[in-house]
Amino acid sequence: MFLVEDDPEGGYVARAIGEAIFTQADSIEELRELVKDAVLCHYPDEATRPSRIWTALVRRGGSDRAKIFQGC
Repeated sequence: MFLVEDDPEGGYVARAIGEAIFTQADSIEELRELVKDAVLCHYPDEATRPSRIWTALVRRGGSDRAKIFQGC
């Protein structure tokens, strides 16, 4: 599972929950591809690699509460 947030400098950042995997990109489409690549690099052995990758896009509202907009 990856937590995806807006990058203050533009674009998006994705951080895996419970794993040391991080990536960033200018668009959501590019980020999805980079997340897949990062998971492949982190788990080179197909037997230990997760069969699914989940992302949750979180945006901070005016009340500073996290709101999940998308899970895929």
